[in-house]
Amino acid sequence: MAVAKVWVLDTETKGTGANMVPLDQVVRERSSGPRSRFAFERAERPAPEAEERAPREFRVVDLMTREVLADGADARTAVAALESVRKLADAAVYVWDDNAARWRMLTLGETRALWGFRGRADQPAPSP
Repeated sequence: MAVAKVWVLDTETKGTGANMVPLDQVVRERSSGPRSRFAFERAERPAPEAEERAPREFRVVDLMTREVLADGADARTAVAALESVRKLADAAVYVWDDNAARWRMLTLGETRALWGFRGRADQPAPSP
């Protein structure tokens, strides 16, 4: 009577795929595999210096009237400008990108984050 072999998926191949091999072959290879005789030490990398960045500048545009509600404003002023907008979809919010030297329109998620701060202008800023 023949005994069935157990096959496993060997994922330790060097290519992009894996092979089906008998279990006993994988166990043998791993137990007798080459072992490194050298210990490698990582060189200490200096901590990257924090780059001081200027505060972000925002532009808020009312899409219904094409009126610029805030231009070159900080985040608090941009949120205050959003107070006059009825719906989130009625405004476009841009942020100045120094690397590209142009205004980048905020994504819907980023605009929602600013929109969520509306009505909180009279509350004190949280302490760190």
